[in-house]
Amino acid sequence: MDIPYLTQPELEALGITTTDVINSVEHVIRGAADGTVWSAPKAVITTPADQRYMMAALAAMDGPSLLAVKTVVLNPDNPEAGLPQINGLVTMLDSQTGLPAAILDGNWITAVRTAGLSATAARRMADPAASTIGFVGCGVQARSHLDAFAEIFPLKHMRMFGRGQANKDLLAQAAEQHGLTVENCASGQEVVENCDLLVTTVTHTGGAVPFLDATGMRAGAFAAIVDLGAPWVRDSFCAFEPLVIDDTAQEAALENKLCAPDLVSGDLSDLVMGRLPAKGAGTAPSAFLFRGHALGDLALSVLALEKHRALING
Repeated sequence: MDIPYLTQPELEALGITTTDVINSVEHVIRGAADGTVWSAPKAVITTPADQRYMMAALAAMDGPSLLAVKTVVLNPDNPEAGLPQINGLVTMLDSQTGLPAAILDGNWITAVRTAGLSATAARRMADPAASTIGFVGCGVQARSHLDAFAEIFPLKHMRMFGRGQANKDLLAQAAEQHGLTVENCASGQEVVENCDLLVTTVTHTGGAVPFLDATGMRAGAFAAIVDLGAPWVRDSFCAFEPLVIDDTAQEAALENKLCAPDLVSGDLSDLVMGRLPAKGAGTAPSAFLFRGHALGDLALSVLALEKHRALING
């Protein structure tokens, strides 16, 4: 069989927009609600000795008939070998026959899908007039979130705090290409307190002391917490109203909770299906706190494969 392997450059060349990703995520979520899309909780292996994180996520649908399994490994030591911290693949099968359909670069899927999930939540939870975005952590996920949020919000200024100068330079260049002014901040908390949209993508390292406090956020600000909340003082999460996670069923099945369950207002499906009210500007800060959602991987993988098929079929 001729099984396509879509590399990162090939996926980038498909011209998938943030709006495309949001629409695909919402379509898949609605399919899960009506019983035509299915997902399983993540399977995770961690190695305490060296802080590796190995994960597999599974989701499937019948319209089109496709199944996606994403497997990734996060290794904090990878950069010393000149490699990205996270690497992986998405394997796609026909969900009816089980025959292989495609293999996709997992790094691109992870970056774009994660930003797409954040954007799906932000479109319902953030002030549509938000003009200032802040980043604590300036790597690949920061750049993918900047691209996504710049498409759907009228951004003018970016604040950032991060450790690696190379990543900070790349993020600043990307912001300038979007027409934003750029400000380096002296601390992560300074970013937290001075932006309308906030994205935290701090790599988890065992024993690190939390240094971000949600009680300092602006009224009406929105935070996309992409790092499992690792850099956040957990007690401060009570400042968020609402606090939305990606999948309450997945969260219930996992041992290490993202936050105290009584703080969770609902999940992304509740937002999309209208079970949580949209939030207006001028109220308490809100947040989307998430691990990664297999439905997001499925939504983007199916979208990419269908665009690829349309391209080669003319």
